[in-house]
Amino acid sequence: MKHLFYGLLLLTILSCGSDKIVQLPEIENATITEIHDVSPIYMFYDKETDSIEFNRKNMIGTTNWLVNIDKRLTLKQILPHLQYLQEKRHGDGMHKNENAKNYFTCHDLSINNLGFIEFTDVYYIMDESAEDFIEKSGKDYVLIDIARNVNSNVVNDLIKDLFNLKNTNLELNSKKVNVLLKFDNGITFQQYILVKSKLEELDNSKILIENNEFIY
Repeated sequence: MKHLFYGLLLLTILSCGSDKIVQLPEIENATITEIHDVSPIYMFYDKETDSIEFNRKNMIGTTNWLVNIDKRLTLKQILPHLQYLQEKRHGDGMHKNENAKNYFTCHDLSINNLGFIEFTDVYYIMDESAEDFIEKSGKDYVLIDIARNVNSNVVNDLIKDLFNLKNTNLELNSKKVNVLLKFDNGITFQQYILVKSKLEELDNSKILIENNEFIY
């Protein structure tokens, strides 16, 4: 099935008489490389107009959704559509599969094939600041602020710091270190996925990534 998905996603999608393709974001060492019972969803990038085309006509509510987003799009461009998908997944409906999940589709360079990052339970928040959320929660959080100029070296340094949290007082005072993510809406989807893929390398028994992600 994995190879079937790979062939499917590399096909040129015909839309409105013109060829459209999605340049998938690149990662390495994905933890998920095979998914069954899927519906493909696409977010195309139009370079000439710097705009997005959202194609969800093949979306079936009872299946896993493979969300194929062009890596050149920004968070600002894709967020309304991601919020729509998350609301649909968690909303009430007559045809619903409690086990169905949402995944970002990526090109895993380590295997030269598809890799997937789950985001079923992620909530994207734009109308509240991360700082206000922390204050209201009463919890201790490590706040990671991903600015517009983020690159792989910056991300690697952030992750290295998280790996070292087990030696801090914060780790000693709690069972887990709570991490809150904050993203500049101008970063590209490639930059966003880079952060998400690196966070998947962390030890979940020590570090808890908050499902609420704040976009500014």
